[in-house]
Order: sequence, then structure tokens, then C-alpha cells
Amino acid sequence: MQTRSKHRKTPVTLLAASIGLALYVPSSFAQEAAAAAEDATNLDTVVVTGYRASLERAIDIKRGEAGVVDAIVSEDVGKFPDLNLAESLQRIPGVVITRDGGEGRNISVRGLGPDFTRVRINGMEALTTVGSTDQNGGTNRSRGFDFNVFASDLFSQMIVRKTASADVEEGSLGATVDLRTSRPFDYDGFTFAASGQASYGEMSEQADPRVAALVANTWADGKFGALVSVAYSEKSTLEEGSGSGRWAGGNSNGGFNAASPFTDAMASNVFHPRFPRYTWMEHDQKRTGVTAALQFKPTDSTEFALDAMYSKIDATRREHYIEAISFSRSASQGGKPETIVNDGYIDPATGALLYGEFDNVDVRAENRYDEWDTVFKQISLSGTHEFSDAFKINGKIGTSSSEHDNPVQATIMMDKLNVDGYSYDYRGDKWAPVIDYGIDPTDPNGWTLSTVRMRANQVENDFDVGELDFNWAISPGFRLKGGIVAKDYSFNSREWRRTANEASAPNFADGTRIVPVDMIQNAGLSGVDGSPGNWVVPDFDAIADYYDIFSGEGTWAFSSYAASVRSVEEEDRGAWLMGEFSTDLGSIPFSGNFGVRHVKTKQRATGIATSSSAPVTVVSNREYSDTLPSLNLVAEVAPDLLVRFGAAKVMSRPGLGSLTPGKTVSVSGGSRNVTEGNPNLDPIRATTYDLTGEWYFQDAGMLSLGLFYKDIESFVQTTREVRPFNTSGLPDSIATSYGLSPTDDFTFSKPVNTPGGPLKGVEANYIQPFTFLPGIWSNLGVQLNYTFVDSQIQYLTSSGALSYKTDLTGLSRHSWNATLFYEGEKFAGRVSATNRDDYLIQVPATEAGFDVHGQTGTTYVDASLRYKLSEQVELSLEGINLTNEPQQSWVGASSQLPLDYSETGRQYLLGVRYKF
Repeated sequence: MQTRSKHRKTPVTLLAASIGLALYVPSSFAQEAAAAAEDATNLDTVVVTGYRASLERAIDIKRGEAGVVDAIVSEDVGKFPDLNLAESLQRIPGVVITRDGGEGRNISVRGLGPDFTRVRINGMEALTTVGSTDQNGGTNRSRGFDFNVFASDLFSQMIVRKTASADVEEGSLGATVDLRTSRPFDYDGFTFAASGQASYGEMSEQADPRVAALVANTWADGKFGALVSVAYSEKSTLEEGSGSGRWAGGNSNGGFNAASPFTDAMASNVFHPRFPRYTWMEHDQKRTGVTAALQFKPTDSTEFALDAMYSKIDATRREHYIEAISFSRSASQGGKPETIVNDGYIDPATGALLYGEFDNVDVRAENRYDEWDTVFKQISLSGTHEFSDAFKINGKIGTSSSEHDNPVQATIMMDKLNVDGYSYDYRGDKWAPVIDYGIDPTDPNGWTLSTVRMRANQVENDFDVGELDFNWAISPGFRLKGGIVAKDYSFNSREWRRTANEASAPNFADGTRIVPVDMIQNAGLSGVDGSPGNWVVPDFDAIADYYDIFSGEGTWAFSSYAASVRSVEEEDRGAWLMGEFSTDLGSIPFSGNFGVRHVKTKQRATGIATSSSAPVTVVSNREYSDTLPSLNLVAEVAPDLLVRFGAAKVMSRPGLGSLTPGKTVSVSGGSRNVTEGNPNLDPIRATTYDLTGEWYFQDAGMLSLGLFYKDIESFVQTTREVRPFNTSGLPDSIATSYGLSPTDDFTFSKPVNTPGGPLKGVEANYIQPFTFLPGIWSNLGVQLNYTFVDSQIQYLTSSGALSYKTDLTGLSRHSWNATLFYEGEKFAGRVSATNRDDYLIQVPATEAGFDVHGQTGTTYVDASLRYKLSEQVELSLEGINLTNEPQQSWVGASSQLPLDYSETGRQYLLGVRYKF
């Protein structure tokens, strides 16, 4: 029985073909070879362009810094190496990414997740957040930066700062990422470039446009310049797979009917999927971006720059599911205690009921529809003035905002209750279970409308920043720098849900809630094989129109949802002083910086607590200060061989969701939660050390090896525990208002400070163009890196007792990147592979009896081909995710029982680019 994707049958063939294309284009390649041989003795200088030129510039940036940094530079105007910023960053040693809908979304650096990485755009801290599917975390309400808001065409440079220095703002444990858009003085006079691509998704079978343009010019002998760039793209992605809805345990028979024929075999505690299902998700996105820059240099000693940026991502998403909902229902909901287990198979290694055949099962089909958008705006004014050759000042003021709006998040569900003969089977391919519903899942007759779930939410992040600093060359070998900074940050989260119970819905015209056949549509899988792979779901548009569910009136009215109503305001005031020196230790050039940064954080957190049947607003105020010394040293122990050492104290502020005061209750289907915030959390603080050797053996060639160690003194962990609601200290009436019993189990979660632990690792990086090879082979080159990270963080139980001591969430112990590139006069190509190891996504696990939730490691392969028709016109062909790598999450470090599996397919892009 075939259960894998139809599109996963020939990855090796496709990869081989891609590499072959990248290295063999008969006519042009032969012409290049002949030209190279003929002109070899006539060339006095070589002009390096394309990908190799971008490597050279990136290496120059790395070499010139005092700390440990890595950079990615655009090959040319609007030619960033990847379509997505996160996917470009994953080429840097120690950087790994998470994906959503097949596209890079967040980054982790050296094992530290998105919340520990700060992002600056044109020197100003910024934060962008987007929406997502529930299985990928839903709407982002954290400090993690969502890179998929932006088109990569808008940026010219990215720098990842892995070590701290006094002149870089606090807030990062992993890295500070600097994103830079283009400015007019970057180009020589008038410049115009435009590109267009057609993108084809193999799974979605749709073609989408992607266009970008940039125009820049300077006037008045280079004293004034202006630039505008725009980018627009559309993308349709189909994501398909399966999910278990987590694995739940219970009493000796898993919580099922005690009189079941299979009860004797379930004498010990067993685990079962809460709602095994197939998943179908269609993501449609439109992304618009604009940057503008003005530069004015009235004199050689004074310069001003005004940078502005606008980006908007609009998205709609449709999701289709079919599942056994009763496996997650309590007795009061007619769930597991009514379900009879007729037969089954318990895996002796995991204690999991991998196969079961049941009676009295409630089967549910869902159709969900989302609309959301995120709008990012930033404007900043910066200036510098040199009072003399030895003294200058710099200033910057700016503001940015990210507004995420999700006005439509609606799900319509229909059920068939007490079905006999339902079965699931995970014994074969655990990522593609075989499911028999006991009914014909394609039959539209006899379905009952059960739930119309309607929600809406908003998340806003705002920064206002002012900086002033000085740069004073006291002597030829010593420079003193210092400055002050004021930063105001605000975060606001709001959510609304139907005031009426979501399970309530009016009858249809016949006086029943039996869904008419003409309000049911066919659904199913197309790229992934299911067993079965087709079913019916309620026709969302037809039912929404019939009931007018978006009227906002009567049973469709909205109320504020307390669990997601929260805000955080931070006032950060800092000052810093740093000395830079350059001297010789004997014959060894020696340089570096040392300094200190002091920052005071004033915090105001607001949330909604449920202390009775009515919500109560709770406000908490907090202040704390940090003094953060740092040191970076560089010695050129031999020509082109640098040794770097860095040490610093760093801090990262707690996650936004963790700071919410009060205690809230939320119920969504079979998910029941009591969430408690902790506004008195201490920041995550650490002492860091870095030792790196770098050998720059040729232009665009480098070999480096680095060791890093972080002593994480404190850490913020969310404890989770499943227990009856009546142990919460809240009134029983809250549980009964949801139609639940006070003795029903809820998941209780609370963030706490833990002891932390050490994190250590090693990075290796090798870049070399093969210029030593003869003829055309000299156009080849490689880019390789590898990172190992290890951590031992002490986690706690909800009572504060010691729990697991294991890796940080988001940490892949092993990761590597490999790129083979060719850069000829007319033809260029590259093939890249990016790998990350398994990593944890939650510690401890939600479910009793399990330790962790994790994600399976991935290897993504991309390829790019370019051909110059002329100096102005270039054609391109790109392939992304050529092996159709799936996403797989699991529960239990040893058992690795499946949580979610999905595929998004390969993507191909054919494009043309013009530059004048």
C-alpha cells in the first residue's frame, strides 16, 4: 500500500539533474572555455561579479569587524541569494530556521531560539509578527521576528553579530541581525533594475508572479541622492499530511469504556491519539514592499539619511480535516467513556495503542477559513557630523510599527455521532496512518452541524528610538566611543470570540441541524496519498451566506476573549562607553574593543484574570537594571591568519506571553487550558565566551574554526501539568459555563525562572573559489560550514521540583550547509543543501507520561541557474526544496510518536532581469 507522496518518487533523479544543469550547459559553456583559453594571456585585471563578488564583500565585512560576525551581501541590485530572508540566513554557520507553509519564518542562532535574536532594520530594532496554522503555533505573540513579512529583493545586506560589544544594544543571547536596505550613494549615478519571475508550486499546481524594481540617482556632484525600490509577489502553497492531535493516556484502559472487549489487554496505562486525522491546508499570500531613501551631503563633514520602509503581507488560508473527535472528549461530552474498544495493538516499546477498532466513535469533518494581514512601517532619520578629523557625532531618531490583523478565523464543523467500526492503524508508516471511518467519508448525507467557531485577533508591536553617540580619535592607536539611547516599546494583543457557545447554531429550514447536501463539498488529498484520501466537509461559503455569520449580530456577535487580551510597555534607557585600540605586540598586529553598557528597563504589563465569572484587569509594574561589560580582541598571528577572542555579559528580556499577569481559562474543542502569567520574571542572563581562528588564504577564500560557550545563569521555562479543573482555585462555575465538569482535566501552564545551564559548541566555515584550477574549472567554488551545539538546561516541574535536564527548545545539535557554485562570464549556477538535526519544541510535554515534544531534522536542497543574454538582460531558473522535504513533529524522546506530518512540494521559478 502506497502511503507516501506521489511527488516524492524521484528526488535523487531530480537532484542529479539539477546538479547536472548547474555544471553542464553545452553551447555557452564550451564558448566560455574557448574564450577563457584565448584571453588568458590578455587579461591584466579580473573584475569579479555575481555570487563570488557577494562572497568577497561578505568576507571583507567579517574580516574588518572586531567581534565574530557573518554577512550576506546582495550580488547586485535587487539580487539577494534567496527568495526569503530566513532562507538566506540559514547559509550562515550556526543559523537554522523554522518553516511555515514551506517558507522560512524564524531563525535560531547557535541553539538559541527566535526570542533570543534581535533584529535591526537600518540600525533600528524592529519586530514583525504574522499568523499561522494552529499546528505551527498560531498567531505570533512573542519577541521572535517573522522574516516572511518581507521580500528579500528589498535588502542589500544582512549581518549576523554573534558576539556582543558595548555599542550594540542589549537584548540578544543568540545574535543581533542587522538588515540593511539600499541607499542612493551605494550606486554610481543613475541606476535602474527590474526583475520578473513566474513561480510554480508542484503541490498546488499553480503559477504565481513575482516582480521587483529599483531606481536610484544622485545629483549636485553627488551631494544629494534618492532611491525607491518596490517588490510584489503572490504565492499559493498546498500543504498536506496527517496529525494525531497529541497522544493522551488515562486510567488502566486509556479512559475508554470499561466494558470494552479489549479491556483486559489494556490493563496497564496506554496512550492513544486524541484526534487522528488527515490535513489539507491551502495558503495564499500576496506580499508588497516599498523602500525609499534620501541622502544629503552638504559638505564633506556632514551627511544625513532618511530611510522609509513599508511592507504588507496579505494571506488567506483554507483548511480541511476529518477526525475522530470523541478520543479527546470527556464523559460530560459523551467522549471516551462511551467509546468501546473492540480490538487493538499495544506497542510494547512505547505503550501506545498503535492500532484500534472502535464502536460509538464521533467523527467530525471541518472546514476552516482565515484572512489575515501584517503591515510593517518604519521611518528613520540619521545624521553624522565631523567636527574635526578626530571627533564626530552620530544621531538617529525613528519609529516602526507592525500591525497584524486577523479579522476572520472561522471554522465550520459537522459530525456523525456514535459510529461503529471506526479504526486507525499506525503500525505501518506512522506518518501516514490508515483510517477506516466506519462510514463512507465521501457520502454527504446525514451529517449534523455541530460547531461554528468564529474568532478574530490583532497584535501590534511599536518601537520609538532615539540615539546620540560620539566617536573621538584620542591618539593614532586609540579611539573612544560612547552614547545614549532611549527606546520605547509597546506590545498589544487582542482577541475576540463568539459570545454564544461555539457549539450553538440555528437550525436549517427543515427545522433540524442536518446539513443539506447542497451545503457540503468534496475534499481530499492530491499530493499526499491518504487511506482513504477523500472525504466531505461543510461548504464554508454556502453555510456562511445562509446564516450570515459575519453580520456580528445575535448569535454571531463577538466578545473580547480574556486569555489573549494583554499588553506590555517597556521603557529602555541606556548609556555606553567603549574604547577601540590598534597596536602591535611585537610583530603581531593587535586590535579590539572593550567597554560597558548600562541599561534600565521599566516594564508595565496588563492582562485579564478570571477570579470569578467576570474578567478583571490586572496591571503589574516592574523595573530592573543591567550592567553589561564586553571585550573583543583580534590578533593577526601570521599574515592573513586572525585569532579572535570575545567575552561579555548579555541579557534577553522574557517572552511577551510570559509577562501577562493573572490567570485565564480557555476551551477550544478538546483543548482545555488554564494559563497563568508571571510579570515578575527575571531576564535571561548569561556570560559568553568566543575563541575563533580565521585564515583568509585568497580573495573570497576563508577557513575558520570557532569555539563558543554560554553560561546561561537564568532561563524562563513554561511548566505544564494536567489535572482536574477544581484544583485551580477558580470557581467551578467557569468550567460548567463551557459545558464541562469541574473534575474534567485541564492543562495548567505557568512560566517560571529556572537555574539555566551551560551551552557550548563549535563552528567550522570554509569558502573557496577554485581559481587555481585551469580554464573554465577556475569558475567553480564551494561554500561549506558545520555547527555543533550542546546544552544542558535544568527544567522544573509545576511544583518547582527538578525535572528534565536536556537541550534548549529549538536547538539542533548538528547543522551544516553546502553550496557548489559556478560563476562564468555568461553562465552561473549553484546547488545548495541545508541540514539541521532533530530538535525539541516543548519541554516538558503537555501529556502525562511523556518527556518532550520534538521536530525531526531536515535537509533542504535548492538550485539556481542564471544566463546573461547581454550586460543588461539575464535569465534565471531556480528550484526550491527539490527533495520535497516533509515537516515531522513527535512526542516522547524515545517513542517519537507522531504529532504532525506535512509536505508542501517543490517550487520552480523562471525569471528575467534587466539592469541599466
